[in-house]
This record gives sequence, C-alpha cells and structure tokens, in this order.
Amino acid sequence: MDQTSSSAISTTTLHCALELSRNSWLLAIQFPDREQPSLYPIEGGNTEKLMAKLTAARDCWAKVSGSPPAITLCYEVGYDAFWLARFLMGRGIECLVIDPGSLQVNRCGRRVKTDRVDVKMLLRTLIAWCRGERHVWSLVRIPSIDEEDLRRSHRERGRLVRERTAHINRIKGLLFGQGIRGINVKSQYKTLAVDNLVTGEGHRLPPRLACEIAREIQRLAMVQEQIAKIERERDTAPTPCEATERKRHLLLQLKSIGPAISALLSERRGGHRAVDVHRKPYSEPASKTLIVEAVGNSLISFGGGTAGAAMAFVAANMMQLFYGNGSTASRWLHQLTYVLVVISVAGFIAGICFASTAVTTSL
Repeated sequence: MDQTSSSAISTTTLHCALELSRNSWLLAIQFPDREQPSLYPIEGGNTEKLMAKLTAARDCWAKVSGSPPAITLCYEVGYDAFWLARFLMGRGIECLVIDPGSLQVNRCGRRVKTDRVDVKMLLRTLIAWCRGERHVWSLVRIPSIDEEDLRRSHRERGRLVRERTAHINRIKGLLFGQGIRGINVKSQYKTLAVDNLVTGEGHRLPPRLACEIAREIQRLAMVQEQIAKIERERDTAPTPCEATERKRHLLLQLKSIGPAISALLSERRGGHRAVDVHRKPYSEPASKTLIVEAVGNSLISFGGGTAGAAMAFVAANMMQLFYGNGSTASRWLHQLTYVLVVISVAGFIAGICFASTAVTTSL
C-alpha cells in the first residue's frame, strides 16, 4: 500500500507532501524513478530549509530528465493556515491546501497515526488527484492577505457577542438567585444601581455579591464598547478589497439583511472550499446578479443544517424578488430549501431519539 507505481507518476512533475506540526515539519518528495518517497525532517517554520530541499530535488531530477520539472506540493490546513501556501506560490511552486476532514481513511480497524504514515498517505492522494481522481479530497480556497484580513472584524465581533451574552446571563443568574427579576440587563446595565436593589427577602444585596455584579457590569461595558468600535471599523474603515465592499453595499440594499450579515456573506464568498459552480449567466442587471451570487456562494460555504436552511430561505426570497416566481433559479432554491429543512428536522429528531435511548439504557 505504501508503494506507488512509477508508471502512474508524471515525469515532468515532482509530487511533494508536507506534514505540519508546531515543532517540526516532514517533507515527502516522490521522484518518478523511485518506488518509495524521500523523507526530509525540517524544523517547524524553517522556510529556507524547505525551499533548499525543494530546489535541490528539482535540480536533481532536471539532470536526469534534461528539463526542470514543475513542483506540486500539498498540506493539510491547520495552525499554519494559508501563509505557507502564499509563500510557496510566490516562488513558483503549485501549492494545494487540503481539507483534513475530506481525506478518505480505512475505518475497518484502528489505523497507525504517525507523521511518516500521514505524509505518505497525503503523497499518494496527491498523485491520485493529479491523475484526475477529483473525489479523493476537497481543496481549500487560498485567500489573499486582504481577504483574510477582512474576516477579522466579523470573527472578532462574533467572539465578543458570545462573551457579552455570557456576562448578561451571569448577571441575570446572580440576580435571579436573590429573587430579583424583570431587569433587562442588556439595555439597563449603564443605569443599573446595584446598591439599591432589594432581594426577594426584602434586604439589600450582600456586599460581595454586589461587588461581583458590579465587576460583571464593568466587563460587560468594556465588551460592548469593543463591539461598537469593531462595527464602526467594519462600516467606515477603508479596505483594499473593492469587490468585497461592493457586494457588501449591494447586500445592504435588502431590508432583510443588516450590516453584520452583509459583511459575513460578502467576506465568505466562495466558501472555504474551492468549489466550481458551473451555471448559465443571468440576463438580469449585474448588480442583482452580484447580490444573488454573494448569498449563493455563502450558502455553499455554510452547507446543510440550520444555518444552511436559513441562507436558503434568504436566497430563495431574493431570487423571487429579482427574477420572479417562475425562474428556474427560484424553483431550484425553493426545492433546496425544503430539502435542507427536512434534513435539519430529521437530524434534530434523531438526536432526541438517541439521547432518550441513551438515558433509558443507562437507567
């Protein structure tokens, strides 16, 4: 299984795979005249040594074949993200970034998990992909530096919103535990006088509890201030990605989409996978087509499930708004919406049944 047929390997391309970890890298190079790949350990992050190994391998095979070969390298996306792919592509090396969850593995038994085994599996899969077997894995679209930087705003905002919700729930829980109800913490935290609150027993809050709630309110105010700053940066700060900004402004023209969703949809165009969608061009105005493409590509990115169903509803409504009820695209999105809703409901019911079965078994 570890051997690769030499006749199936291109003599004009060097296939390379890179197994990444925090402290070390393992480079595998498959020479066309050898059955086993050559393995080279490299210190993590040492791009100079990596380029030296790739250049030496290219020169070595150029002496045998008479012409310098092309180099195709792949690695699984992880901690190193996309900077390494951009670094290699800038130096004339074709780099493929792989979705780790798409690799096919043997599930019949427990498999060996080492860097040597993994990098050889990556290399075999790369050779199969270069032969035309596109089903062996899914590629990840490599964003530019500007595209990757645009994602920072809505991702940081998402983390801060979750943190804000945690602070609000904590304050509500502390107050509820003392019999204090009916306070909208999100809108009243600035004017909330903790010292004047009266518990259900008719006395003031204990001093340490009052101090804890006051500190939670301070943290909530700081998070709320940071969220407002990020939203101003998202809406007013200049960005070099003019196409993304144009899509965001077009999406804002829809009443059902606000600034946060428009930023998310425009910045996730095409999704994280390199999906090729072949469809006929629309004859409608370009501005409407851009809006539909922004939501359609984001629908591919989100996939099935609750979020996918919600995006399908939005896209179907937009298709009806722009192209009318009788368009092929509108009917297709309506059918997709129903399928996604059925899948979501079925998954929810299956989860409940599984949980109830597990509880019954444990009893």
